[in-house]
Amino acid sequence: MEVLSSRILLRPTDRQRSQHFYRDILGLAVYREFGPPQEPGLVFFLGQGLLEVSGTGEPAGSLQIWLQVRDVRAEHERLVAAGVTVIREPRSEPWGLIEMWIEDPDGVRIVLVEIPADHPLRRDPR
Repeated sequence: MEVLSSRILLRPTDRQRSQHFYRDILGLAVYREFGPPQEPGLVFFLGQGLLEVSGTGEPAGSLQIWLQVRDVRAEHERLVAAGVTVIREPRSEPWGLIEMWIEDPDGVRIVLVEIPADHPLRRDPR
């Protein structure tokens, strides 16, 4: 698998408290803010990767790994053949990404994402 980008998705029990911790206490730089202004998700730079703190979740099982790949459907075929647990088949999401969800042997969710050529994440922000 050729991974093009990765992101850790954190779904804390208290989003505002966690965003405050990562932004104001640790001092991580904000890469992107998204979602409704009253409940924004934040994505922070994290060395060579990114950490997204958005939404809410339960303490156990709230960690997910986000991996950008070139072709989600090709990875689906390869991973199914290898016996990987697929939680959700590849599908186009309302936000324009193509996503598939799998689990590691311990049940950690891994989101494989393909960013179509016409998606805003592909456009030059200048």
